[in-house]
Amino acid sequence: MATRISAPDPLEADGKEAFATLIPKPPGRLRRFLAHEWTAAAGAGVLLAVAMTWPAAPDAATTIPQDIHDPLQQAWQVAWGGHALSTAPASVWDANPFFPERSSLAFSDSLLGYAPLGMIGDGATAAVARYNLIYILLHALAFFGAYALTRQLGAHAPGALVAGLAFAYAPWRLAHGGHMNILSTGGIALALAMLARGHGFTLREGYQSGRARPIWVLAGWAVAAWQMTLSFAIGIPFGYALAVIVLIMAVAWLRGHRPDQPRQVLISDLSGGALFAVTTCLMAMPYLQLAKTYPYARRSVADLAVFSPPLRGMLTAPAESWLWGQSHQEVRATLAFPPEMALLPGFFLIGLAVIGLGLSAWRVRTRLWLAGTTVLAGYLALGTQAWGQGEYGYVFLFQHLPGLDAIRTPGRLVVWVTLLLAVLAAGAVSAICDRAHAITENQRPSHPRILTRLAVLAPVLLVTVECMNLTPHPRVPGTPAALRNVQGPVLVLPSDPAIDQAAMLWSTYNFPRIVNGISSFSPISQHEIRAASVNFPSTESIAYLRRTGVRTVVVLRDRIPGTPWQHVSFTPGADSGVRRRDVGTATIFTL
Repeated sequence: MATRISAPDPLEADGKEAFATLIPKPPGRLRRFLAHEWTAAAGAGVLLAVAMTWPAAPDAATTIPQDIHDPLQQAWQVAWGGHALSTAPASVWDANPFFPERSSLAFSDSLLGYAPLGMIGDGATAAVARYNLIYILLHALAFFGAYALTRQLGAHAPGALVAGLAFAYAPWRLAHGGHMNILSTGGIALALAMLARGHGFTLREGYQSGRARPIWVLAGWAVAAWQMTLSFAIGIPFGYALAVIVLIMAVAWLRGHRPDQPRQVLISDLSGGALFAVTTCLMAMPYLQLAKTYPYARRSVADLAVFSPPLRGMLTAPAESWLWGQSHQEVRATLAFPPEMALLPGFFLIGLAVIGLGLSAWRVRTRLWLAGTTVLAGYLALGTQAWGQGEYGYVFLFQHLPGLDAIRTPGRLVVWVTLLLAVLAAGAVSAICDRAHAITENQRPSHPRILTRLAVLAPVLLVTVECMNLTPHPRVPGTPAALRNVQGPVLVLPSDPAIDQAAMLWSTYNFPRIVNGISSFSPISQHEIRAASVNFPSTESIAYLRRTGVRTVVVLRDRIPGTPWQHVSFTPGADSGVRRRDVGTATIFTL
């Protein structure tokens, strides 16, 4: 006789079970694994990510999401990380672009946490395919992390589904389709879920010492440390959020509110917290050195003013939103920089969160804390657009908290607005589940129960529709034959933002040192080399490049029109000692 495997009914569960509890356990380790809720959630998250990022999966080697600018740079970053780890790990920060500068990986978020994947394959095609794979998986992780967090806090499965969808695919994220460092937020939610599970904490019952699991505490801190290796733009606020949580727990402990936690939990917290702190410090060191070497790279309050979103931006969807993009076009036109200021978390998400203030599985005090923290996060996200030009909000923190002066876009705190709204919404949907179960508990026949279950899933469908996107997937420019085996240091002309990010990607075949590069700031040396090369191959420009250390110049003749180099003949003097060789539509000059 076949053994039937049963899983907990999300409408009949009382919310007291922790995330991934299996009742009853089926026989066999493999069958137990396959029937586990977290296995189903992870698998569903991957399938959903493939669908929501389509056609990233089938066109992984030829197209890239959003545009052919920042994604090309980030595809190079992952490839460089893998190359450095497999060849010279100690020199990982001394990347090949921006010659003759050093430590150029620190010129922007490093994405080092993805570096192990960069060890698979080589060349530009592999880098693009790898980027698309990570692009899909980071959405799956964000969904799974938020699902796991809200389930651990006590939400029913439909409520956790809403939270996972809203956090992973919120409309504001669509404007950052080309910013992998901003989209990589799954580690935040997953780390919080693991830490809550490890401490036996839920929003319904508080701490339950019998459910504490030290290994989950350690795993949570490890995931938090990994998150810091991806992006300081997202990681710095996350670090401060963890510090605030630890501070609140410490104050509660000093005031006598001391949950009966096993000693192993404290040991895991101390060792895991130390791992997180050491990782953060090691990641911060190159950036601190960068600030000393290039003081003009520091952000100022004036930079904040340029990128701070107005309040209406929090209710404005980006152009890539399938549902709201077209209708919000006029509002977006009033924003100074729409990609950073169209920050809609989702109207349906906001509506469910508002419902959650009155109808929720969470206690009233918990709802008020969540609502207050959401408002605070939204207020800080306004930057200089907040009351008093932010002097009593983000600007104050910017001037006094270490690390925040590296972040010019306060609107990215919308990550926390979205997560907190998702927790409120999960509480509302879970309360609806409880009501639905109470109404249909003794009803016969089963048809009303089926209709009620479908009604409970309505919030999931509404949030899904609002998350649908129109993200473009342009084709990636092929690597010129002249750059496949070029010897560095090399300068690729023309050198401007339209070319340099592609040049970084093209350098993944053998990673020669290149002058080209794009980051959040440009070193003075790069401006000087560009200016000197406008007259290339004049005697003066050749002498300057030789003094700088450049040994090869590759001119992409088909990309010269419309640039400062368009009128140059590119014929070196007979006595210059420069060798010229044409390869396809490019010309290689050996100095």
